[in-house]
Amino acid sequence: MSYNTILLDKHDNVAVITLNRPEALNALNAELLGEVVSALKEMEADSEIGCMIITGSDKAFAAGADIKEMAEQSMTDMMAADVFGHTQKAFMHDIKKPVIAAVNGYALGGGCELAMLCDFILAGETAKFGQPEINLGVIPGIGGSQRLTKLIGKSKAMDMMLTGRMMDANEAERAGLASRIFPTDDLVDEAIKVAGVIAGKSLPSVVMAKETVIKAVDIPTQDGVDFEKRCFYSLFSTEDQKEGMAAFVEKRQPNFKNK
Repeated sequence: MSYNTILLDKHDNVAVITLNRPEALNALNAELLGEVVSALKEMEADSEIGCMIITGSDKAFAAGADIKEMAEQSMTDMMAADVFGHTQKAFMHDIKKPVIAAVNGYALGGGCELAMLCDFILAGETAKFGQPEINLGVIPGIGGSQRLTKLIGKSKAMDMMLTGRMMDANEAERAGLASRIFPTDDLVDEAIKVAGVIAGKSLPSVVMAKETVIKAVDIPTQDGVDFEKRCFYSLFSTEDQKEGMAAFVEKRQPNFKNK
């Protein structure tokens, strides 16, 4: 499949989706978001791929949603198109394999929200995160108010959303928005290494591990513990569980078949 606003590359069992609207600092329009979702679904169906990365340029992961595309839209126009809703649904319900955001430069507004839709964020030293929609007379529309608050807490989220200020990579890591920081020039290569580690695990256990962490954010603790227990027991029906534990006992590397 060919794409106009993204680049899609494979590195062994890792797929890298690069946002590619440099003239607009990778601003998120309907075409780009649609292509991101299509690429994710394509890689979800690819049995050779175990993990995906979304990244941008050194200057900008994505500097926000495309304001020129939205400026003249009415409420009914936005509701009818529901581009953001379609994007969230894909991440939350259709994509089971892990997705990593590798963020250099600006991740603002919709760009920050796209990064937070991923399973975790690796930041380059130049990364800048923010939800500055308040400066445009609106608020986040791709789940930013909810995910940012759950990731960094009410006080910091309120501060960022009401003032529109940006958070640099070091603050983002301290606050729990980013998991690790790498030099800007090394970010994508390091992200591919991290993704390769994940892709080398047993896919059934990776998918269930991802799902249990997502549940931990959204449901009461005891319900999450019960869900985790059911997932744990169910993995004992897989060939990979037998192989993984046998390899541990025999002091060798496991040879997972994703079965």
